[in-house]
Amino acid sequence: MLKDLNNYTTLTDFYELTMANGYYELGMKDKIVYFDMFYRMNPNNAGFSVCAGLKQLIEYIENLHFSSEDIEYLRKQGSFSEGFLEYLKDFHFTGDIYAVEEGNFIFPNEPIVTVKAPIIEAQIIETFLLLTINHQSLIASKAERIVRAAAGRSVMEFGARRPQGASAAILGPRAAYIAGVSGTSCVTCDEWFGVKALGTMAHSWVQAFTSEYEAFKAYVKLYPDNVVLLVDTYNVLKSGVPNAIKVIKEFNLEKAAVRIDSGDIAYLSKLARKMFDEAGLPFVKICASNSLDEYLITELQNQGACIDSYGVGERLITSKSNPVFDGVYKLAAIVENGEIVPKMKISENEGKITNPHFKKVYRLFSKDTNMALADVICLHDEVIDSEEYEIFDPRFTWKRKNLTNFYVEELQKPIFKDGKLVYQIPSLEESRKFCKYSLSRLWDEVKRFDNPHGYYVDLSQKLWDIKNSLLQKRNKWRRLISMMDKLSEKLSVVKSNASEIAKLVEELSKKNVNDPDYKLGVDEIARLSRVTYDLAMEVNDAIVNAEK
Repeated sequence: MLKDLNNYTTLTDFYELTMANGYYELGMKDKIVYFDMFYRMNPNNAGFSVCAGLKQLIEYIENLHFSSEDIEYLRKQGSFSEGFLEYLKDFHFTGDIYAVEEGNFIFPNEPIVTVKAPIIEAQIIETFLLLTINHQSLIASKAERIVRAAAGRSVMEFGARRPQGASAAILGPRAAYIAGVSGTSCVTCDEWFGVKALGTMAHSWVQAFTSEYEAFKAYVKLYPDNVVLLVDTYNVLKSGVPNAIKVIKEFNLEKAAVRIDSGDIAYLSKLARKMFDEAGLPFVKICASNSLDEYLITELQNQGACIDSYGVGERLITSKSNPVFDGVYKLAAIVENGEIVPKMKISENEGKITNPHFKKVYRLFSKDTNMALADVICLHDEVIDSEEYEIFDPRFTWKRKNLTNFYVEELQKPIFKDGKLVYQIPSLEESRKFCKYSLSRLWDEVKRFDNPHGYYVDLSQKLWDIKNSLLQKRNKWRRLISMMDKLSEKLSVVKSNASEIAKLVEELSKKNVNDPDYKLGVDEIARLSRVTYDLAMEVNDAIVNAEK
């Protein structure tokens, strides 16, 4: 068991450490590199996602170190040099980090976190960076959809027993709270982050008493200021609601609620509402739970369900409909002799081709509506003129649009500079308010659950030119290799002919010029020479064309 439960330095993939050892042994430990964390696809086929997890990344970076126990463990693996292990004794992060703030909306392929650091440092932090941003952004994005489906009704996160492990049960509700949920069933999340812990009773409470009425009565005596009665243990309409009405009247309560956790919730809620109103208890609120998500909540709303709040568990805390956030961490540039050299992953799969270089992202907003118009990924030193700017589709470059009357915000903020924290970490409430504000600046068409409108995420002309140049260079050599494969047979013939010509020349050198076979030999050498020359020129021309 780890002696320091806050030290996640070794929470990394093993190959990060073997690569780090390799960089050290090859004298590359001081090489400065740029990495981008981005994601490729929105979960749930959404039009956008919500960024979360930055606070935990900051805490991880600040506590980054290898303990003596960590180093001894690595020594026992037998894969690491003593020089590298000695280097790890004083290991800490010394680079720069730029990141999107928690609560902001984000899109595929744009940098969410950018790391500039010595290559070993940049490599080792990859795993934790990805897992914390991926997980919390996933849950925040799902929660935002559910909260929006609730249309102003309170949503409570009730999934503590369903996520994959303890940390997910604690950090998941934190991310969900940023996106708008009102509270959580997880006590630790309240204790650590101040996300209000909510909850009343389970079916076992009702079953533990001689009657449902006695169970409700006992609970109201204990918690008269927080009465939420679970009414579906036996029968919602014939038992649960009538007993709830009886107890609420008996104690003369002025505030109370009931929760329905099974059955046809739309039907039951409407009849329960009628029963409470007819009993003179219009103030009683109805909460619904039972495997809800944004689609089921929308259906309940459309069916006129009389629901005042929702408790959402497994489908939120696991993002059950799409449980993976497609975030990746890729090398974008290396510093060579003081110059930034762009690097790019090239794949047969177009979606996996990365954007090279040290970059920044601008978000353009309309001055008239204050709504987001487009994001533009640029080189790090580019400045966008807010008077007029042409955006274009990076894949279909003929699709272009001139934007005017807009203002610009830089999406990523400086977080660390030379290893020092330069960012004022907002409170959780501030991140929650920022999320609400940022989403108010995104068009409803982009927010649609199904077939959302595509938001523009474009490259600047300079960045596109660099990317295209690297692709063309790569394609040039691919063409050359392909051409050489096709010409291998011709080259083989050239070699064979050259050998035959040399053999004939040697034979003729031994014959008299007046020999009848002499002229035949000369003619054959001439023929082979012409053929060989023609083939050689074909090869040469093909290589020249391939290089173009």
